[in-house]
Order: sequence, then C-alpha cells, then structure tokens
Amino acid sequence: LTTLVVVAVAALAIVALAGAAETYTVSATLKNSTEVPRPKGATFAKGAFTGTYVENKTGAMLTWKLTFQRLTGKAVAAHIHKGKRGQAGPVVVPLCGPCRNGQTGRVKISKAVVSALEGGNAYVNVHTAKNAAGEVRGQVATKG
Repeated sequence: LTTLVVVAVAALAIVALAGAAETYTVSATLKNSTEVPRPKGATFAKGAFTGTYVENKTGAMLTWKLTFQRLTGKAVAAHIHKGKRGQAGPVVVPLCGPCRNGQTGRVKISKAVVSALEGGNAYVNVHTAKNAAGEVRGQVATKG
C-alpha cells in the first residue's frame, strides 16, 4: 500500500509539473529611428512596451504596459504588428486608441501571435495624427 501511495504521489507531481504554465516576459524599446516609414518631426520621441503572458490551449493572456514621451501629438493608437525588423506589417493585436502614457491592459492573444512574439517577428508601435503610420516602434523581445 505504501508503494502504491508513493507511486500515486509521484504521478500527481509529474502531471502537475507538466501542466505548470510558464510565464513569459515581453519588452520593446520604442524609438523614432526604427519606425518604417521614418516619422516626421519626431526627433525626440521614444517609449517602452513591457508585459507578461502565460500560454494556454488557445494562445495566451497578455498583460501589458505602454509608456511614451515627446511625441509630436496625442497617441491616437498603439498596436502589436507582425513583422520583421525594418519591415512594416499588419496589426495583430490592438492595444489602445487613443492611448495615454503609462496605459496598461490585458488582452487574449492567439497561438499565431505567441509564435510571432517568440520568433522575433512582432513589433509594437504608437501612432499620432502627424505620423499615422507610426511615430515610435520597437521589436518585441520575449524571455521565458
């Protein structure tokens, strides 16, 4: 009976470890010099994007924070886009619009977005009226 209990406890521990969700962190340093196309009049604009997510069966829940300063005007929107460094790509996760400095949020993301984040194939950018295509941008780095 003791052996059976030990085996059962070991099996439960293995199942618990296998099912343990790993937390990932994401971050991006947002600069005007990495935006494509190059923004106008945004010489001193900069920002940061940070967050965490825990994967699940359908994707993950992303908790994020966005900061920025010295934009040419109000931040009309911010998104996560799919795209390699130096290339513009489609929006895959709307973050906010309009946005305020220090804004936080939580959003469900798909497995495809998780894959793009983990593959270095996603970036965050902030849009203004003067730079509708984006004023500051940063490639997202993921650590697990």
